[in-house]
Amino acid sequence: MQGNLPPEAQEKLEELQDLQEKAQTVAAQKQQAETQLSEAETALDELDEIDEDTVMYREVGELLVQTDYDEAAEDLEEKVDNLEIRVQSLEKQETRVEDQFEELQEELQNMLGGAGGMMGGGPGGA
Repeated sequence: MQGNLPPEAQEKLEELQDLQEKAQTVAAQKQQAETQLSEAETALDELDEIDEDTVMYREVGELLVQTDYDEAAEDLEEKVDNLEIRVQSLEKQETRVEDQFEELQEELQNMLGGAGGMMGGGPGGA
C-alpha cells in the first residue's frame, strides 16, 4: 500500500515509523534504568540492615575491592539519585515522542482523507 501513497504521505509514514522505533528505544532504556534503580534501592535498604563494621566489597570491573560502609552508602545514594533523574528524563522523553507520534498520525490521517484504521496503535502497538 505504501507505493500508492502520495510522496508527502509516504514521508509522514516514514517519520511515524522512525518515531515508533524511537519510542521503543526510549521505553527499553527507561525499563533498564528502572531496573537499575530498583536494584540500587534494594542494596541501599540492605546496607541499612548491616553493621557499619562489616567488611564489604564492591565490584570494580572483574574485581571485588574492599570498601567501607560510608563509602558504599554514599556511592549507592548517589547512584539512586542519578537513576531517579534518568528515569524522570526518560519519562519526559517518552511522553514527547508519544505526543509527536499522535500528532503525526493525525496529520497523516487528515492527509489521506480520514482513512482511519490503517495505522494501528500508538508507538507501543506494533
